[in-house]
Amino acid sequence: MGSKSLEERSVGQAMWRGTLCKCPHCGKGRMFRAYLKVTDQCEACGEQLNLHRADDFPPYIAIMIVGHLLVGLMLHMDMAYHVNPLTYLYTMVPLGIVLPLLILPSVKGSIVGLQWANHMYGFGTGQVD
Repeated sequence: MGSKSLEERSVGQAMWRGTLCKCPHCGKGRMFRAYLKVTDQCEACGEQLNLHRADDFPPYIAIMIVGHLLVGLMLHMDMAYHVNPLTYLYTMVPLGIVLPLLILPSVKGSIVGLQWANHMYGFGTGQVD
């Protein structure tokens, strides 16, 4: 890194732009070229985006979010309405599969934004760590 100082980047703004599946730098270009494939560089500003190392963290976060929502919903339903257990099988299992898949691109975008804002893995340094 040497004497070159890195510009300050807003973590919140970068994560929000990533959550919207937009470039964390400009907020205009698309982050993904496919479902979870991060584009090599932003089509609007040219920022290199393929340096991320999101790995298994986005699915873990998506499953944790959905798991907490569904368990809370199940507890509420059971205490308020005394639901038949088969109702959970027919409703909660499909929701437990579909909801993480729906939020996964936004979660991954947010994590890529976090890494970009913190100059992790070579973002903004011109080198790969």
